[in-house]
Amino acid sequence: MCRSIKTLRPPVLPEEATEEDIRAAALQYVRKVSGFREPAAHNREVFERAVDEIAASTAKLLQGIEVRGSARMPQPQSA
Repeated sequence: MCRSIKTLRPPVLPEEATEEDIRAAALQYVRKVSGFREPAAHNREVFERAVDEIAASTAKLLQGIEVRGSARMPQPQSA
């Protein structure tokens, strides 16, 4: 389990996740799965490609998630 990866969607993260937040999470995931903090030179390309692909998939996921109940309904105005 990647326990150091933080949740990147509201309401846990009140503002929108930045590209930097998404990339950091993707990097942490690839490090955990591969078992390498830093890849050897011969593995660097595949390591970086995995980070890029996971970051792109994460961005798509976050854009598509609908968090119900988190948006406040406008209050009715009194007459």
